Amino acid sequence: MSTPALPVSIFAGRSNPALARSIAEAYGQELGAVTLKNFSDGEIYVRYEESIRGTDLFIIQSTPPPAENWMELFLMVDAARRASAARITAVIPYFGYARQDRKDQPRVSIAARMIAKMLQDAGVDRVLTMDLHAAQIQGFFDIPVDHLYGSAVFEEWLEEHTLALATSNGQSPKDFRRNLVVVAPDVGASKIARAYAKRFQAGLALIDKRRPEANVAEVMNIIGDVEGKNCLVIDDLCDTAGTLTSGAKALTDAGALDVQAFCTHPLLSGPAVDRIEASPLSRVIVTDSVPLRRASDKIEVISVAPLFAESIHRIGSDESISTLFVD
Repeated sequence: MSTPALPVSIFAGRSNPALARSIAEAYGQELGAVTLKNFSDGEIYVRYEESIRGTDLFIIQSTPPPAENWMELFLMVDAARRASAARITAVIPYFGYARQDRKDQPRVSIAARMIAKMLQDAGVDRVLTMDLHAAQIQGFFDIPVDHLYGSAVFEEWLEEHTLALATSNGQSPKDFRRNLVVVAPDVGASKIARAYAKRFQAGLALIDKRRPEANVAEVMNIIGDVEGKNCLVIDDLCDTAGTLTSGAKALTDAGALDVQAFCTHPLLSGPAVDRIEASPLSRVIVTDSVPLRRASDKIEVISVAPLFAESIHRIGSDESISTLFVD
């Protein structure tokens, strides 16, 4: 490995300490010392407990609700800028507010654009994130954005588990892969589903749905052949699991042999876990981009720490990371 151009320091906010520690461990160093606390009125206090002058600083902070996670990141960036860090990279495994990326109704905010501006105003030089809900959010920034994809870790998982999956369905590994169909749960996910289908050498199907209101989805049609197939639903995030579980039921009703899902960001709010457990889904594979709110026998977590650690190494060494974010 080439030597980093600047000394690398890795710090973390409080939103996902387990992932932050795993990333630092995979990189080969400990997390830096930083004091993060709340005053009695809720205000956040940030102080770096070691010198970061002239360092290539990476701040790891996922930003699921509450919005306090964003505020903590902004303050960590501001403190680092004032402490003379040479370069600041915000490592945001899950980029919150990404669903508010356009003005789709009158008198609404474009929150993702506002967040991008606030990050830059705070002093961020670069952003490293994964599976943005809307890839065009990269265009909201005037600084480099490295957009990783979860497909690499999901593909590795699928390769390792093909035999077990095939056996559980009474198939040979060859037949299992031949009958594999990647399913987009809505039109918005069709591009990434197509990329997965190409990567997995699988068929492709699409669930046509409508959303009468936020967090409510109704399946209208299934486009593609899923009868007797092993269906793999692909989505960037799972919030209330309404889309995922209604889609799984529609696929099963259409004759799917087995339905599993890959979801990068397991927000799993409200009734999500109960819905998954009561659904025809045999398994939901998620990453540790956000902490899992509640465990379930149907939910399996795989880590993206090695992917982020390798990205940090390449950024710190001024190497290309394009091979890591090709979808």
